[in-house]
Amino acid sequence: MNAPHELNHEEVLRVKLGVLKREHRDLDDAIAAMAERGTSDQLAMIRLKKRKLALKDQIARIEDELTPDIIA
Repeated sequence: MNAPHELNHEEVLRVKLGVLKREHRDLDDAIAAMAERGTSDQLAMIRLKKRKLALKDQIARIEDELTPDIIA
């Protein structure tokens, strides 16, 4: 039997990055759909936008961690 492959830290970050980007796109679609329908639920719209911004921050932090520091 083969032992299960354990992911290293970078692989885990790349998987998490993919999940966060997918969720960010889904929120973008949901916000666009709400705007298109003219839904008057402003509180829900604000919550979705805040969540989207939080995801954007998480994505940026992970991308920074995955990008090597190059001193020129």
